Amino acid sequence: MIRQKNKKWMGSLLLLFTALVVCSTPFRDLSSFPRELRIMEGSLEQLRVSMPVMGTLVNSNPDILHVNGTEAREVSVDLSKPMSVEPRRAGEANLQVKWRNIPLKSVKVNVLPDLRLYPGGQSIGVKLQTAGVLVVGHHLVSNGTVKVSPGEQAGIHVGDMIVKINDMYINDMNEVKKLINEAGKKNAPVQLLVVRGKEKLTLVLHPVKDQKDDEYRMGLYIRDSAAGVGTLTFYDPNSKAYGALGHVISDVDTGQAIVVGDGQIVQASVTSIEKGQSGNPGEKFARFYNESEVLGNITKNTQFGIFGKMKDEPKRSYYNEPLPIALAEQVEEGPAKILTVVNGQKVEEFDIEIANVVKQHFPATKGMIIKVTDKRLLEKTGGIVQGMSGSPIIQKGKIVGAVTHVFVNDPTSGYGCYIEWMLQDAGINVRPTPNSQAPADSAA
Repeated sequence: MIRQKNKKWMGSLLLLFTALVVCSTPFRDLSSFPRELRIMEGSLEQLRVSMPVMGTLVNSNPDILHVNGTEAREVSVDLSKPMSVEPRRAGEANLQVKWRNIPLKSVKVNVLPDLRLYPGGQSIGVKLQTAGVLVVGHHLVSNGTVKVSPGEQAGIHVGDMIVKINDMYINDMNEVKKLINEAGKKNAPVQLLVVRGKEKLTLVLHPVKDQKDDEYRMGLYIRDSAAGVGTLTFYDPNSKAYGALGHVISDVDTGQAIVVGDGQIVQASVTSIEKGQSGNPGEKFARFYNESEVLGNITKNTQFGIFGKMKDEPKRSYYNEPLPIALAEQVEEGPAKILTVVNGQKVEEFDIEIANVVKQHFPATKGMIIKVTDKRLLEKTGGIVQGMSGSPIIQKGKIVGAVTHVFVNDPTSGYGCYIEWMLQDAGINVRPTPNSQAPADSAA
């Protein structure tokens, strides 16, 4: 009986000891020690173990990293204090923490090349030409006897993209009209190459002559372009690549992402703002400015915005020098800034709070929740409004992301995406390659 009581007492004591160890700061710091760390050239990172003992840190590549200011391969370290990791050049190194030759933790460190971008904030006009023509509806054609939709009979759906007619690539409604009329006069069907999602379909359509205007019709409503206003996020002076908007451009009728055939960005000037209210997101109203001066092309339209190349550095920048970027895991909850235009073409800086960050190892649009705290911006816009999407988010002197969406029921708050994902879509990959040595929401 006494032995059983002793066992229970020892078990309870061991459980209490384990709980104290697990809850201790050294154990928490050791368990949170990263297996892999990405840092940019020119930055400084700190690693914590928080064990009240002396230990050894083994550095596999001192040419890549210095630890605590030294280039030695083995460094005696006080494990109760943070260790500074200073990158020397791009590449990869491994760090191992030991205590009395017992390995405690190791971390693979990828040092990435220093990347500095001009943050945007400028309002831009967007002119997008589709790769083909987008079907946005069906309509009936009267031939004097019956009313039919040849397109619907051919099996064409709303949201389909017609990219070829009789083996000819098309991206202009006037080209479509001409080819359909020519085929109709010959009483010949047309062969269409249609893109539906990830499928490619070959369909046959028989044009019907519209009795009303003596023209041959497909019985389809089609669209070949889109235009609007958004905000420039960044410009890379080395590659001349830019990113803007922070979200995909979708067709207003079908909701389908527009596939880019061609496109341009031009200057825009904000003329007025409809203030946002709960249940009714506000909006920037702007006009294209000096349309003959094309700022750049549009080559991609993705979930993170539009991308292409600019001819020159953007004008009217808030910062005169490019800023470093923050990697996704470096973004923190707390104060930040956004750059945007609320009047004319003047880029201004406004206070926000990053209320929540989501750990993302793969691209996703809703990386952070942001809240506008700037009294001037709240008075002017009510918070985040449509047309503000793409406004760069700055934290601790680094570009961390872009505004993407506003909460419909709370215009003071919205979502932001990490700059890393936008850079990836712009063709600027900041992640090391395997062999590298180096609530309801509405688009804002």
